Amino acid sequence: MLRPLAMTIPALVFAVLGHGAAQAQGFRPSQQTAIAQVEQLADELKEMNRSIWQWAELGLQEHRSSKLLADRLERAGFKVTRGVASMPTAFVAEWGSGRPIIGILAEYDALPGMSQKVAPRREPLRPGAPGHACGHSALGTAAVGAALAIKEAMQKHQIRGTLRLYGTPAEETGIGKVYMTLAGVFNDLDVCLHWHPSTANGVWDGSSKALVSAKFTFYGLPAHASVSPEAGRSALDAVELMNVGANYMREHLKEDARLHYVIIDGGGAPNVVPPKATVWYFVRADRHEDVEYNFRWLQDVAKGAAMMTRTRLEIQVDTDCHEIIPNRPLSELIHRNMVRLGPPKFTAEEKLFARRLQEPLVQEFGKRFALALHEQVDPLQANPKPSKGSTDVGDISWHVPTGGFRTACMPVGSPGHSWQNVAAIGSSIGEKGLLYAAKVFAVTALDLFEQPRWIVAAKEDFARRTQGRKYFSFVPKGQKPPKQIR
Repeated sequence: MLRPLAMTIPALVFAVLGHGAAQAQGFRPSQQTAIAQVEQLADELKEMNRSIWQWAELGLQEHRSSKLLADRLERAGFKVTRGVASMPTAFVAEWGSGRPIIGILAEYDALPGMSQKVAPRREPLRPGAPGHACGHSALGTAAVGAALAIKEAMQKHQIRGTLRLYGTPAEETGIGKVYMTLAGVFNDLDVCLHWHPSTANGVWDGSSKALVSAKFTFYGLPAHASVSPEAGRSALDAVELMNVGANYMREHLKEDARLHYVIIDGGGAPNVVPPKATVWYFVRADRHEDVEYNFRWLQDVAKGAAMMTRTRLEIQVDTDCHEIIPNRPLSELIHRNMVRLGPPKFTAEEKLFARRLQEPLVQEFGKRFALALHEQVDPLQANPKPSKGSTDVGDISWHVPTGGFRTACMPVGSPGHSWQNVAAIGSSIGEKGLLYAAKVFAVTALDLFEQPRWIVAAKEDFARRTQGRKYFSFVPKGQKPPKQIR
């Protein structure tokens, strides 16, 4: 179990919500039922987040986390299909019948090496272990809470339609939803909804970066590095030459493009010419067409490195994520509901904890933060800038109208994938954000079920934005997902 935060910041860890039940005034009876149901489930959802947070399982290994979510939905009467798209930790849970079909996304993978206690200093829960530095413990929990609340409202108020929750593994490496998309599991949706823990409350009304993840493996010949180096061919030399070429590429890429790499196999010992070496690359850009161009260029660089070193090259494309295609009607609907529900307010203890999480950023980088925690809803932007991050949600958005949002679960200014995020999402700060997210999901989905004009508008916007765009993937046709990330 988690060490009580009372040992560091009294009365903060897993505290009971201080702002009380959400105001349901102005919502239809069905939505009031859903809001009340989220409140009723609050303690269970906090415990669910706490469990997934402690397990902190990496992508494609989220066996306990995915089972916890799927089992809970199955007990509530959802039909659950497990092992979707050849991934043991992927599942689809469905309730209801007929149209419309509304989908909700759940994620639950953690990040390597990010274990962290609910504490205001860097202090791993288990040294070297994974941690939820992107808040996915709350992400999946809120989605399940929303699905349970929507089902309760549909049943009580006799609302027709089909609700689906998609358990999507390995988002951090952009794998789960890509292979589920290629398997066609989203194709019959009318609308898909998603959310993400964040440092602020607002609609995800912009795009994201497209991304290709690929491993380049070179095969050479082993030899004694001192006695007979001429008899060897170094695969590590090929990796290093490829990296040099990639770094020279950067000068000639568009400013929004990104190249990142790590060498995951560089040989076994310095006195042996490495016969095998692998480098793992992410290639990103704001538009998939630019990723296509840059990735083909990078492949040529790799081929050149193989030729220079007389080694053999193999390229394994793990995944290919597309940028998000936003949807204005869905953004407007979600924003309206976020404002009407009102974001959570935080206690003095929670703000103090957030300030202490911000302290290292102040000391190390000289940053200043006007706020500890975000308590407003950001306005919709006319022309939002694309996110600098990537997500496999983008692939779904190329096939069906997709809308998303974020809620404040971390301190203002907390860096993405940081230990501060792990500490916050495991505390009452993260719990408040996830309960708010569950309510936003619930009332928005019920608007879509009960007011078809929103779906019509979303589909019209989707048709306009996708006109002339052709979905292409570097993932070879029929390729199965990787069994593990590394």
